[in-house]
Amino acid sequence: MRYKRSVPSAGEPLDLIDLKFLPAWVKEDWSAPRRAEWEEDQEPWPRGGEGPRDRPPRRPRREQKNRDRRDRRSRDERKTPDRGDRKRSHDFPARREAPAPPPLPQLEVHFLPQAAAFENVAAQIKSGTVAYSVYALARLFLQKPERYHVRVKTKDASLLFRLGESNAVSTNRTALEDSAFRLMREKFYETKVTLNDPIKGDFNSVARERTTGTLLGPTNHHSYQPQLRRLYEQRFSRRMSFLDFQRQIEIVGDSALVEQWKEEARKVTTFLTRQEEPAQTFNTEAEADRHFREKYLPTLITETPEAEIDGVTSRRLPDRGIARLIENAWSAEVRSPSSMMQELAGRSRGTGLQIFRDRRIRGLGFGPSDSGNA
Repeated sequence: MRYKRSVPSAGEPLDLIDLKFLPAWVKEDWSAPRRAEWEEDQEPWPRGGEGPRDRPPRRPRREQKNRDRRDRRSRDERKTPDRGDRKRSHDFPARREAPAPPPLPQLEVHFLPQAAAFENVAAQIKSGTVAYSVYALARLFLQKPERYHVRVKTKDASLLFRLGESNAVSTNRTALEDSAFRLMREKFYETKVTLNDPIKGDFNSVARERTTGTLLGPTNHHSYQPQLRRLYEQRFSRRMSFLDFQRQIEIVGDSALVEQWKEEARKVTTFLTRQEEPAQTFNTEAEADRHFREKYLPTLITETPEAEIDGVTSRRLPDRGIARLIENAWSAEVRSPSSMMQELAGRSRGTGLQIFRDRRIRGLGFGPSDSGNA
């Protein structure tokens, strides 16, 4: 049984007008790591010198004197460790040291140009007489994940685990199995949503998870505990303990949110199998997950020493170790795109393009066979 593999499009055609050895491109600053695309948009931190209105207010003179007095007392306590340590431990409880991040997997990471994007670039170059910098072209491919693929390969005798013909890979089989149903659900199950009768009862408050805004319902409702556990298992179990997750739950006394929860709680989701006759129906996601593990999962997990995944998938892999490794490699590749340059040079030989050195760009040029002296 084979599935049609979905390959992301190369995006909009690459515009090469800014790469024609122009001073603006050559002088562009690529020295800083470009991690903005990997992180959620955040408000810029205010910088100093933006004006007197942006400066923090000055401390009152009395507050400054009190602070100086506390500093002197702290220095005196350091000179008498017996009494001072007891006082500091009472005033300032010892902080827990943050656990060290897990070691990154031992994998080789290489970046490759996406086939359709490379063909588009090669066609544009062959249609003219202008040469382009291989260095600049390599960075052009790395700008957007739709334009490149990532090849990961093990360095030792260990193997990677891959989920079917998808791009999901992991060094941990159990972790990949835990996320398999979420990744492959659309291929094997049809999801249907129906509405039940309105929920009866008067509720004054509703529980909400702070970071996602997910409404879990009143704490005295019978669905609260299952919803709480389900949200933790699906989105937070790999990041924190259940106790830490519970600290993120807040109780909100907002009648509008209570009504919103009532409408959302009316929705009942059922799962129908796509590849079975007659189709089976499961009333909960847990039942469908159990069926998926028994029926399909054993034949979907394969072992391989290397895998090639598209750039879009590489940024949302379920294996956080591999995702972090690829992110670090991408930042280093942007600063010095040697891997991408080698791939571009190798593929150019079969397209009628020429690689040559050019003193104006202090590097390699990439252009038609008759543009070496252009």
